[in-house]
Amino acid sequence: MEILFANVMGFCFGVRRAVELAQKSLNENNGKKVYSLGPLIHNEKVLSALKEKGLNIIEENEIQKIESESVVIIRAHGVAPDIIRNLEEKNCVIVDATCPRVKASQKMVERYSAEDDFVILTGDKNHGEVIGIAGYAGKNFALIQDLKEAMEIDFDGLSQKNIILLSQTTFSPVEFEKIENVFKNKFTNLAVMNTICPATNERQNALLELCKKVDGVLVIGGKNSANTKRLFQTALKNCRAAAHIQSKNDIPADFFKMEKVGITAGASTPDEIIMDVKNKLCNYDE
Repeated sequence: MEILFANVMGFCFGVRRAVELAQKSLNENNGKKVYSLGPLIHNEKVLSALKEKGLNIIEENEIQKIESESVVIIRAHGVAPDIIRNLEEKNCVIVDATCPRVKASQKMVERYSAEDDFVILTGDKNHGEVIGIAGYAGKNFALIQDLKEAMEIDFDGLSQKNIILLSQTTFSPVEFEKIENVFKNKFTNLAVMNTICPATNERQNALLELCKKVDGVLVIGGKNSANTKRLFQTALKNCRAAAHIQSKNDIPADFFKMEKVGITAGASTPDEIIMDVKNKLCNYDE
């Protein structure tokens, strides 16, 4: 069997930074409890290791349970400003692991909202990043999840306002372009801010090249990872066989019979899990 890797895959800069900040906080907590607001990343193995070191994962709606002066890590997705204010009132030590690209989107929405422009954000309404960015918006704000919503939404009365279009950093580049074209046909006062992380495009393009060379693709990543799900959807459309797995134990039996297997991984997948999958494929006959 020949195993080929996508040229770009695995931990992105923002996720790697968040994990490193969490590890540093756990090592230097001076006896204080250390919390993460929501799962730090979408990978159960990494989360389990951090929990064993003392990381407490708590949801944003449970923030009242956090003790005063605790250490609180803001995950890469970021949070809304009211969450930060609540933590400051508790005198918590805030470790801001918000991805710099997400932070830039937050500041952009805050700035344009202050100028009374109308801000349109494309993304998943239930995703932590989107919820956090939306918290920086004013009253002139709309969230669009897909092309269908973009075509149906009514923006009567906006001809006098500047309209700003931006996106969740892991949103589908193809879907964003379709939505952008819909709004370009509706408004002359539209400014498009392509805030999709380049790593998203790079992973997608690397996967498309990989699909041309293999019999099947294994997409490694958490079941709740948005960018991993999109990689899997691309693999399904462009390869004869594709599977979304979380670990070496999830590899479908058919893949062990293939001559060429491709491997890619979401932005929250560490190198060790990728290598575990590769090693199991290589040593299956032993």
